[in-house]
Amino acid sequence: MSPIQVYVIGPSSTGKTTLCNAVAKSVGLPTRCYITEVARQVMRSKGYTRADVGTVEMQRAIMLAQLEKEANAFACARWGNSEGELILSDRSGIDPIVYAIMTAKNEGDARQKEAMLVNIPAFQMALRRYKDAIFLLLNPVEEWLVDDGVRSLDHHEHCIKVFRQVLDKYGIKYQEIGAETKKIEDRVRLLEERMALAHRPLVSQMRETPVIRPRVGESITACCPNISKRDFSQNQS
Repeated sequence: MSPIQVYVIGPSSTGKTTLCNAVAKSVGLPTRCYITEVARQVMRSKGYTRADVGTVEMQRAIMLAQLEKEANAFACARWGNSEGELILSDRSGIDPIVYAIMTAKNEGDARQKEAMLVNIPAFQMALRRYKDAIFLLLNPVEEWLVDDGVRSLDHHEHCIKVFRQVLDKYGIKYQEIGAETKKIEDRVRLLEERMALAHRPLVSQMRETPVIRPRVGESITACCPNISKRDFSQNQS
């Protein structure tokens, strides 16, 4: 059986790593199956700065590093013991595409950068996996945003729109969490419930306490009104 893949994505300062750390601790996830802070690692190792965010070279380097870690984690989870049947990441191979589009000079530049990244063979392989993965898109919470003189709520809202467009374009299903669910314990519960629906035995084996599940006859959306699936027809930071 293929492992459950969970990708928590979204703009900066939306709590992605905080949520992933909490979930990893909650389920006792092995380090080899938890992918985190790849972009920071690439920027440090290759000497990139914020000034390089708009370059396709930087986004390509981040994408390749992310996809390599995903492939390694997938192999470990698939061939390891039952404790390794979950892969958790605080970004995905989609993120570099979003940031490349957002920082493009114009529409033509955006299309060119997107094509350069999408056509990377490793991404095409990952895209097939993404179709069966859990993607959780975190929306910006205004009071959480770090004012660095560049980012603003409008910038983050635009980032979310581009994320939705890219996810929809490549047929990746996703759910969203926003300002209506701020408590980390609530966010952890919602994600674990989504994981439980994908593979109930996994979460119940990995946790010492029972998973919170909807009552008999109650749908996941009724039990968890703060999370919903977004289906958009329309085609960073």
